[in-house]
Amino acid sequence: MVNRLRFGAVFASLFLAFSFVAVDYADARRGGSFGSRGFRTFQSAPTTTTAPKSFAPVQRSMTPGQAAQPGAGAAQNGIAARRPGLFGGLGGGLLGGLMLGGLFGMLMGSGFGGMGGILAMIMQILLIVVGASLLMRLFRGRNPSPARANGADPAARRAYEEPAQPAGNGSFRIPSIGSGAGLGGSAATGAATAASEPSDEIGITNADLDTFEQKLHEVQAAFSREDYAALRAITTPEVMSYLAEELSENATSGRKNDVLDVKLEQGDIAEAWREGERDYASLAMRYSSIDVMRDRTTGEVVEGDPDHATETTELWTFVRQDGGEWKLSAIQES
Repeated sequence: MVNRLRFGAVFASLFLAFSFVAVDYADARRGGSFGSRGFRTFQSAPTTTTAPKSFAPVQRSMTPGQAAQPGAGAAQNGIAARRPGLFGGLGGGLLGGLMLGGLFGMLMGSGFGGMGGILAMIMQILLIVVGASLLMRLFRGRNPSPARANGADPAARRAYEEPAQPAGNGSFRIPSIGSGAGLGGSAATGAATAASEPSDEIGITNADLDTFEQKLHEVQAAFSREDYAALRAITTPEVMSYLAEELSENATSGRKNDVLDVKLEQGDIAEAWREGERDYASLAMRYSSIDVMRDRTTGEVVEGDPDHATETTELWTFVRQDGGEWKLSAIQES
């Protein structure tokens, strides 16, 4: 009987050890859609004339998943984080200590102290569970809900957390390069725009659209030159980290990605909105370019066609702080 218990303890200890060191490498590969769109990071962007099909969801982002849920505020997330489950926090620590103590006792030969020791341990666990439940109920009874503590009405709080829906809708279209036409916009009147239709809640101007088109060329050119300083100046730190990772992978494999002759064929606003002091704008852009992969040493083309341009349709999201400079914050593939 003692040998069986020792074998079970050894097996359980090994299982716990491998559980802690196991790593999931499924998400280690860089995805084609990355970055942050604020609270809308994990929401589908509206389809547009340029991109009638929905874009792939963001695969890599430093934005917490809870932030993408409508009406989920930072205060609520903090409160939820400070309320561990029954076997979390103090209760989990005590219970874990008892279990590990028993397992190590088995390994050393003393075990749980026989049947009486096992019963005593079970009684201790039950007492801890009951005591933890009573303490949690006592603390919850003394702490009022966040809405009451702040004197805020739940409806008013939801109105503050959720972005306001405009009465009208601005939809902008970026004409083809070289057409000579100015960047124009048309405003739709009537009721609030549906979530599946393009919307502009901050009033994107023609100057903003010119900036977005310029950023497209700047990012592609800096990436081809492997100019880290230039990329850092026109992208967010998060996007910069993903682009730097890709450049590093290319260098490690002895290859270099050249993206040349970038031309914006068509583009339009999918949605633009404000979150506190930050403005976000997501644009569907269809552009052509010569995209090839070259051998870093010989310069020979190993992937792509250097003589024919290919078209790409992506959703680029830009962000600006306090009305400052727009920076690239996310790229999503169609």
